[in-house]
Amino acid sequence: MTSTIAPLGADEAVLAAEEAGAIVEQLGRVVLGQEEAVRDAVAALIARGHVLLEGVPGTAKTLLVRALSQVLSLDFRRIQFTPDLMPSDITGVNLLAGPGTFTFRQGPIFGDLVLGDEINRAPAKTQAALLEAMQERRVTVDGVSHELPESFTVFATQNPIEFEGTYPLPEAELDRFLVKVIVGYPEEPVEQGILNRVLDGFEADAPASYGVDRVADAAGVARLRDACRRVRVEPSLVAYIAAIVRATRTAPVLTLGASPRGSVALLKMSQASALLEGRAYAIPDDVKSLAPAVLRHRVTVAPELELEGVAPDAALRGIIEKIEAPR
Repeated sequence: MTSTIAPLGADEAVLAAEEAGAIVEQLGRVVLGQEEAVRDAVAALIARGHVLLEGVPGTAKTLLVRALSQVLSLDFRRIQFTPDLMPSDITGVNLLAGPGTFTFRQGPIFGDLVLGDEINRAPAKTQAALLEAMQERRVTVDGVSHELPESFTVFATQNPIEFEGTYPLPEAELDRFLVKVIVGYPEEPVEQGILNRVLDGFEADAPASYGVDRVADAAGVARLRDACRRVRVEPSLVAYIAAIVRATRTAPVLTLGASPRGSVALLKMSQASALLEGRAYAIPDDVKSLAPAVLRHRVTVAPELELEGVAPDAALRGIIEKIEAPR
């Protein structure tokens, strides 16, 4: 079957990489010591996917998203998830405007970059409403569908160490996140740099103090996404991606493997990785470098191995090492 998508040209790839690189560079001015997290988040945005950010409080998860909205001049919305949060609190409600007439008041989900803070604190019904928005890019209120903005992207955060009052995210919802990004503690020199920035006037709750420049807008994001879709992926690399994901379903170290949606996610993120490198084609290293971020939340380590401290990333690396990469 012949593809109807025109392949990305080498010159186009270089220009796209410059624009994407400028986004990463600007974020690096604000979010210090989180280079991999920043890169993965930007790659996911370019690949038109949602991001699950996991880290303890105070590791710049919210800051990353707020700074990204500034760099891209996109509308930022924040939703604090709580056990009593109702679906209408995020989607919106129909209000009586007159005799027999109603007007729809949009909820905070109608934004370009939507931060779902502590998403695992929301009850199942509210999570289901978010699931529809993430998958369908629209919400349904009283039987009427409302389209979300073209740049709509969810960045959800969760705390890996606090479980009281939380609801585990169902596999169906986890599968909707293109990547799970781990945001860890910074190294000591980086933390000193953070303190020095505060002494210079930086405040995380004051976007005006971030000191970033706008380098793109919604149209620029759309161009990058179009370029990402046109990155060439050879049949041998497609087979390699499929082999990795299929191996997660039979590996003894895992009790749950990734679904075909995981294969699609790994393909898209490999294209985004190639674009960030200024290439019009993906290579095996793109797949290897992004596989943990794409698959870590889609697999489950066998309980006896988890007790021994085997993490999903280690299990995935072991699986990948056994699969021969195409030349």
